[in-house]
Amino acid sequence: MNLTKAEIIDLLSNKEPHKLYLKADEVRKQNLGDEVHLRALVEFSNICRNNCMYCGLRKDNKHITRYRLTKEEIIETAKNAVDLGFKTIVLQSGEDMYFDEKVMCEIISAIKKYDVALTLSIGERTYKEYKAFKDAGADRYLMRIETTNKDLYHKLDPNMSWDNRHKCLLQIKELGYELGSGIMVGLPNQTIESIADDLLYLRDIEVDMAGIGPFIPHPQTPLSNQSGGTLDLSLRTMAVMRLLLEDINIPATTAMEVLHPNGQILALQSGANVIMPNLTSATCRRLYELYPNKEKSVQPLEVVAQKLHSINRTISKGYGSHKKNKL
Repeated sequence: MNLTKAEIIDLLSNKEPHKLYLKADEVRKQNLGDEVHLRALVEFSNICRNNCMYCGLRKDNKHITRYRLTKEEIIETAKNAVDLGFKTIVLQSGEDMYFDEKVMCEIISAIKKYDVALTLSIGERTYKEYKAFKDAGADRYLMRIETTNKDLYHKLDPNMSWDNRHKCLLQIKELGYELGSGIMVGLPNQTIESIADDLLYLRDIEVDMAGIGPFIPHPQTPLSNQSGGTLDLSLRTMAVMRLLLEDINIPATTAMEVLHPNGQILALQSGANVIMPNLTSATCRRLYELYPNKEKSVQPLEVVAQKLHSINRTISKGYGSHKKNKL
């Protein structure tokens, strides 16, 4: 659907968003049906070289217990997910450079033997690394742009470059990955106009997946006293994303479940079609605290299935690729 920036701002600002949610849900159903894709999330390291002001994994957080799974543990966790029926594995970590090109390629090659789609979410790397990962079998790559407001980005992500992050996203797309990106809603000094720009950016780079989630302040970060994002604006933003890119994959993010006990169901009724159950061990999962209370969003697969059934949605048995791609 073609929407102007002014129209997007109007939708984001509307005091009665119910019609927007219904329209997004209708567009989702028309383009993607009622199947929900489940992605098995494996958080394999909470070590990070960056110091993002909003993230609990930031390098300067001295209160966190760091962990790093071994190559064998990562592969075994992925195998367990496959045994449970998952068709997509998502490997996520902080920017932990222990996992260099060689190590990551060994992990990717091993997991691909299980006949699954493999998604990486490991941050900014070189073109050479992205190509090596793709050649080893990686299918998708997730990396949020967070915000298109460069001044805000550089305040929140010290010693990082928005231009470099943008370049990385374009390289990932060029190499033939399914590209996932996204934004946080409710960042300090973020405006509705800025969010509209963010959505248009994601449309223009033709993402295959868009993750929209609320900013939730972490007590061990410099933004601990900020108010954070709301579920309402996050849902509106996600719904407009569905209208802009009608057939892409949009996850019901765990952060929405933190803000509301049925946050993911509300998201699925407002345009989302993906859930990412966390298959990381309970011990490590608690330590991968991007934002507080993240652990509360973790639910047994039986509960997820029951919730989906309650809104007449079914679990997909496929790989869950963007419709335009084949896997």
